[in-house]
This record gives sequence, structure tokens and C-alpha cells, in this order.
Amino acid sequence: MKNSQQERLRRVAGRHNVLIKEVRRAFARAELTADGECAVEGVRVVEEAIRSGLHLRAVLFSESGQVRAGRLLPQVGSQVETLLLPDKLFTSMVPSETPQGVAALVRMKSHTLQDLLSGEQAAALVVAVAGVQDPGNLGTILRSAEAFGATGVLLGENTVSAYNSKVVRASAGSIFRIPLLRQELMSALRSLRERGLRLLATSSHKGNPLKDAGLTSPLALLVGSEGAGLAREIVAQVDEVVAIPHSPRVESLNAGVAASIALYEAARQRMFFTTATKGHGN
Repeated sequence: MKNSQQERLRRVAGRHNVLIKEVRRAFARAELTADGECAVEGVRVVEEAIRSGLHLRAVLFSESGQVRAGRLLPQVGSQVETLLLPDKLFTSMVPSETPQGVAALVRMKSHTLQDLLSGEQAAALVVAVAGVQDPGNLGTILRSAEAFGATGVLLGENTVSAYNSKVVRASAGSIFRIPLLRQELMSALRSLRERGLRLLATSSHKGNPLKDAGLTSPLALLVGSEGAGLAREIVAQVDEVVAIPHSPRVESLNAGVAASIALYEAARQRMFFTTATKGHGN
């Protein structure tokens, strides 16, 4: 490592350091800090945050992870605090059992319900998540939402925190870019309907076949929990229930897979792929 990079790293060995306590607390609670910052770990995750144009308050390296500073520091602004921690202290701060030795505090963007419509209500495709508890499933939903052109993700009550470290990792960076809002679901759905969105629920067993559903209009796609699905009072509010046909030998698809298939079909009907490819080519 070059001397200039070494000089940027401030060594901290005390577990009572204010910043270290804040990072540890953010990881443990799986929620944003009072300043709206998310604690993240891993080289790729930190790079995704930087690539997404988010502000980093601090980047922390372990002694054994110091070798990765040469890769990350050139990408980090000079105003970002950079710390070097003993391995034992770093390991006690992060949730993973085999950490890569890199963590950061990332300032997340805040969004309103209108932000989830992407400013163009005619193109709105909001994913409403109701009670999904598995972090891997929610991370997959966030990743697929971005991949297939959703304009935002609404998180209802009893849903795992989007800032859980496993959710962040499973989203592969999409959490930094897709508009995201946590709100009481019934009131949010009423607001979406008032804005002209159809409410469409996914079901494992009963409903119109997904391929026959019209998914080109402004739409809110509701995804329920892994076990119980959507609550009856929520299903009673929707305009249509759709089912993804599959082998009867399989009881149901998990929430992440079901949402991904439904989002793919919506993107196919909306010709999202053609638009995305043209934009990429430019």
C-alpha cells in the first residue's frame, strides 16, 4: 500500500469509540442511524454504494482487511473518515461470521410515496411487500424490482428490515438505487389506488394465470409472506389475484421467486427490455 493511503487510515483500538459504537448498534438493530445511515459490510457492497452515488460517512478496515484499502480508498472521497481496527474489534462489530474486513456507514436516500411512482404515474410499477420475513427473499425482491423496471418498493408492517445486513447483501446493490418506503400497508394501498394504480395480488394456488393478467397499466404488485401469503383483509382490497402455474408436487414458490417471475412478466408486457437495451447501448 502506498504511504499516502496508509496515512489516510486512522488506527482505533478502543471499543468505546463513538463511531464504532454507532456502527455496531446499526448492525445489531438492522435499522438506519439517527442520521439516516445504513451500516454495510463487504468489498462489493461498499463499491455498489459508491457506484450508486451515495455519500459514505466512514469506511472501516480490519488489520487483516487492510490490503483491500488499496482498492477502495481511491474510490472514496477525501472527506470520508477511514479507520483501521484490530481484527478482534472489527469482528465484534459486524454480524457476519467470516467478515471480509471492510465495513461502512452509507447515507441512504429517503423517499415519499410519490417517489415510488417515478414521477410518471402511467408507468408506475410498485412492489408492495407484506410480511416477508426471510432476508434473502426480500433482497431478491429488491434486486428483481430494479432488474425488471419496478419504480419502487413499499414495505408493509411485519416485513424484515431492508437494512438487515443479509437483505443488503442479497440485493446486490439494488437497495442503494430502487426507491424504498416503509409504511402502514392498508393506508398506502388506498393512496396508490387514489393515484390510479391497480392493485394486483400474487397467490400460490388460486387466481387468474399470470400470463393472462394485464400488467401494462399503472400497477401495485402485492407479495405476501413465505408461509401465510397475503392477509384476507388485504386480498379483499385488490382488483385482481394472479397465480403462477407450477407443478402440484410443489406446494408453493418462495416470495422472492414468485415476485421475480411476476416482475419479469410485467417487464415483458411493457417491453421494458427493449427500452433498457437501447438505453444501455447509448
